[in-house]
Amino acid sequence: MADSPKSLGVSAELHAYLVAHGSPPDAVLERLAADTSAMGQIARMQIAPEQGALLTMLARLVGARLIVEVGTFTGYSSVCLARGLAEGGRMICCDVSTEYTDRAVQAWQEAGLSDRIDLRIAPGAETLRALPHDPPIDLAFIDADKSGYATYYEEIITRMRAGGLIAVDNVLWGGSIIDMTDTSRDTVALRAFNDMVLADERVDVVMLPVADGLTLCRKK
Repeated sequence: MADSPKSLGVSAELHAYLVAHGSPPDAVLERLAADTSAMGQIARMQIAPEQGALLTMLARLVGARLIVEVGTFTGYSSVCLARGLAEGGRMICCDVSTEYTDRAVQAWQEAGLSDRIDLRIAPGAETLRALPHDPPIDLAFIDADKSGYATYYEEIITRMRAGGLIAVDNVLWGGSIIDMTDTSRDTVALRAFNDMVLADERVDVVMLPVADGLTLCRKK
């Protein structure tokens, strides 16, 4: 059976089953996923539907009033995260591309979320360093350039409340994370990041085989 392009080690048939047995994508997400898929190979940057459902649930579980996302792309993850915000909550999206985030803005409008999302087009580290420490961040999602993960993580965690959660995508990197013959920049950066988080005594950590690998870091 062919592997699903979104979920490492899960067949397309099994992936379809697990998506069908969770909260399903609505019309906005389905339209966005189809439009992004039509963009070609770069569409692989979009998260899997089960990740989206998980992000919504995580936001609701932590009672998120402030969410920060680094790497918005065409907006699938931001729609899911913003839908989990507590009443009166807001979300800050960090990205460097208006070409892709224009699609996100359209999706936010369709989903009725525009009033709670603040898009900031600039290098992620620059945006994060400009954020105040109060109010603290409740939930963050990192899914951008892999060489920047360590910097994004550090800037976020110093602004996060105790009990806050950081979710980090692509931590298994298609399985290349354990292929020591792969010394490409992104793979090496992800290995270093995973080891750094493991050694960080400020957080409790679990790495999950969701999609391309998702690490959850809870600040103590």
